[in-house]
Amino acid sequence: MGLGVIGLGNPARALVPFVYLPPAKEMEAAGLGIAQAAARLLRMGQAEDAARLADLTVRLIPNDPRGWILLAEAELRSNHPDQALKALARAKLLEPGNAGIWLAEGSLALRNNDPARAVPLLRKGLELDPRNSGAYFDLGNAQIMLNETGSALTSFERASKLRPDFWEAINNQGLVLFELGRQDEALQRWRQVLKLKPDAAETTLAMAVGLEVKGGTANRIEAIRLASQALANDPNYVLDRFRKEQLWGERLRAATRALLAQPELKASVDRASANASLPAEKTEEGR
Repeated sequence: MGLGVIGLGNPARALVPFVYLPPAKEMEAAGLGIAQAAARLLRMGQAEDAARLADLTVRLIPNDPRGWILLAEAELRSNHPDQALKALARAKLLEPGNAGIWLAEGSLALRNNDPARAVPLLRKGLELDPRNSGAYFDLGNAQIMLNETGSALTSFERASKLRPDFWEAINNQGLVLFELGRQDEALQRWRQVLKLKPDAAETTLAMAVGLEVKGGTANRIEAIRLASQALANDPNYVLDRFRKEQLWGERLRAATRALLAQPELKASVDRASANASLPAEKTEEGR
C-alpha cells in the first residue's frame, strides 16, 4: 500500500529526443564516400541515380566545389541543363579559379545554342587552362555559330596542335576552309582525318563533296563511292537539317545537295532516308 502515491506532487517530465549530429570530419568523410559512389554510377551511365547521390553529397559538404561539379555533370547527363547551371554557379562561387567550372559552363551554354554567352566563358577557362584542346574545340564551334570563321579556324588549329589525333578538330578545319573557298586545303584536312578515323561518316561525305567540286572523271567516281559509303555509315547525313546541326556551312551544304541528287546515288539516298533516325523532312535528296 502507498505505492500509488510515489512521486505525488512531482510534475511529469517529457522525454527530450536525442539527435546525433556527427562531427564535421565525419560529415565530410560521408559526403566524399557518397560522391565516389555517384562518380561510379556516372561512369556506368546511370546519370539519374548519380544525380541523386551527388545532391546528397552537396547537402553533406556544401562548401566543397567538387560535389557541385559532380552534381552539375550528373544533371547535364540527365538532360537537366537548368539544374546543371545552378550547380556550376555554386561551384564557381566556391572556387572561381577552377578552369573546369568555367569551361563546363561555356560548354553548357554552347549546348543550349547560346554561343555569344559561351565564348567569354570558354575564353576565361582557357586563360586558366591554356592547354585544354577540348575547350579550343568548343570555342571554335561557338565561333562558327557566330559566323566568325577566321577565329574558328584558329581555335580548331590550336586544338589539333595540342592533340594531333584530335580528328574532330581537323575535320572542322576542313568545314571552315571549304566555306572560305579554300577547297584544296579542306581536302587536305579531310584526307588527314580519314587516315586517323577511316570510318568517320561526316568526313567521308565532306571529302566526297570536295572531290565532286574539284571536278574530273576520277574525282567524280571517287566522290560517288565515298558518298555512298558515308550514308551507309550514318544515314542521318542524308538530311540537310542534320548537316546544318553539325555546323556545315551553306556552301558545303549546297554542294552536298547537288551531289546527293545525282542518279548514281539514288539507291543510297533512298536507303539512308528510310534508315535515318531523325524525324523525316522534305529535302531534295530525300524525296
